[in-house]
Amino acid sequence: MTDPDKRRNKGEETRGKVKENVGNAIGDEDLERQGRKDQGKANMKQAGEKLKDAVKGATGRK
Repeated sequence: MTDPDKRRNKGEETRGKVKENVGNAIGDEDLERQGRKDQGKANMKQAGEKLKDAVKGATGRK
């Protein structure tokens, strides 16, 4: 995974956490749900990038 991808995915995950926490604090279930959704998307992207890195490592490609 490239550094910009790592930062982008981590930023998306962090924004999701913030949305979830703010939604919880103000009682906005839709905002909480959106935050959890954003976190899930970011985690899936991170998993995909890790898989690509593992395949590259196993094949010796860079």
